[in-house]
Amino acid sequence: MSDNIILPSLPPIGSLTISDSGNGSSTSANANTSTNVSSGSGANRNSMGFGYNPSIGPSSNLITEETVSLHLSNKKIINITPQSQNSIYDRNINKKGLEISLSALSFLFCEIISWVQGQSKGIQDLEARLNGLGYQIGQRYLELVKLREGIKYGKREIKIIEILQFIHGPFWKAIFGKVANELEKSQDAENEYMISDNVPLLSKFISVPKDYGNLNVSALIAGIIEGALDSSFFQAEVSAHSVPRDGLPLRTTFLINFDKSVLTREEMRFSR
Repeated sequence: MSDNIILPSLPPIGSLTISDSGNGSSTSANANTSTNVSSGSGANRNSMGFGYNPSIGPSSNLITEETVSLHLSNKKIINITPQSQNSIYDRNINKKGLEISLSALSFLFCEIISWVQGQSKGIQDLEARLNGLGYQIGQRYLELVKLREGIKYGKREIKIIEILQFIHGPFWKAIFGKVANELEKSQDAENEYMISDNVPLLSKFISVPKDYGNLNVSALIAGIIEGALDSSFFQAEVSAHSVPRDGLPLRTTFLINFDKSVLTREEMRFSR
C-alpha cells in the first residue's frame, strides 16, 4: 500500500461567491482568475479603504473615519464552504450514538492490521505501531467526548481515580457503546491500574495466526487509553494483555503504569 497521505475528498470549487453586504447581491468569479484592485492616491488610499500603498508610505494604513466608512460600504464576503449537504462539516458534532456499522469497522480494522503488518519488523514493532495509531485517536476523542457530555462531565479530573473512572465509564461507552467490565488497582505496584474488557470490540474481527505468538491487536485500544490520559496530563504507559477465562477467550486487560511525577503531584495536592 502506498504511503501517500489520503486527504478527505471535497467537492471541487470552481468559483467563489462574493456577496455584497450592502445590497445583498452576489457575483461569481472564477477561482483561477485574479482580481486587480487599483489603488487610489491621496486621502482615498485604495478602493477598499485599507491596505498598504507604497506610493504613500506607512500613513496609508492609518485608520480614519473616512477609511472606516469606505471599508464598510465596500465590504464583501467570500464564501468557499462546500455546498454539498453530505459534507462531514455539516454534521452535528453533538450527535450521540453509533455513527458507523460494525461491518464497516471490521473491514477498516482488518485493513489497518494488514497495512501495519507490512510496515513492521516484528510483533513488538507491530504492537507499537498500533499503539501509536490509537494514541492519536485517544487525544482527539477525549476532546470530542468532553464536548458532547457538556456540563455533566465537562469538569477536569485532577485525581488518578477520577480520570480512570471517566475512561472506564463515559469515555469507553462513547467509543465502544458500553462501559468496561472491571477497574482494578494492582497490589504489587502503587502506580499500576488495570481496566479489563471481557469482549474487546476490535478483537472480534481478527484471528491471530499461531506463528504470531502473543500478538494482541488490542494494542490499538491501549494507545487510545494512553492518548486520553496524556492529554489529561496523567502521563502513563498502557499495554494490552490477553487474560482469557472460561467462556471469555477474548478477555483483555489494559495495564496502566502512571509516571512517578503523577503520583508525586497527587501526593503534594491531597496529602494535607
